[in-house]
Amino acid sequence: MRPTPPRLILASTSRYRRELLERLQIPFKIVGSDVDETASAWEAPAALAARLALAKAEAVARTHAGAVVIGSDQVADLDGLALGKPGTAERARAQLVAASGRAVHFHTAVAIVGAAGKPVTHADRTTVRFRRLAAPEIARYVELDAPLDCAGSFRSEGLGIALFDSIESTDPTALIGLPLVWLAGALRALGLDPLLGA
Repeated sequence: MRPTPPRLILASTSRYRRELLERLQIPFKIVGSDVDETASAWEAPAALAARLALAKAEAVARTHAGAVVIGSDQVADLDGLALGKPGTAERARAQLVAASGRAVHFHTAVAIVGAAGKPVTHADRTTVRFRRLAAPEIARYVELDAPLDCAGSFRSEGLGIALFDSIESTDPTALIGLPLVWLAGALRALGLDPLLGA
């Protein structure tokens, strides 16, 4: 008789991460972590993403014994400056003006907590090279796609793809918010195999 696999929890209320994790077809529940996402003084974008991913997973794991908890965070990095979610159309336009003709690095970190042993962590870096954008293009894009809840002010899975010259990545899902290539392998190692009906 096969042992019962552990419960899987996504420590995020992001609809993007939920939709990505659903692709693996492993049952999971969503539990928000309520972790303060404020950066520490002089904290580099990659370090911030890694710290927050682990903090989110650990916060939820503390109240869900026996579960495997996934925490994730993404920080957009323009020349060492973290670009957060714009929240308003004005800030989204300003972020895209700043990114025009430049490269923005997206640090997507994942932590898995609650399995036997220490937490398992991973960091993915995707480089997005923006083409030179005219002000009317930026304004129209923000109006049409409303990327107000997206770091960097675009949705690569939507119309935002028209903003770029190139995307350099080992995992296209990382840019959306959760690197599934790595995550699928990490879950397989924990007995949660998407292809074997975990």
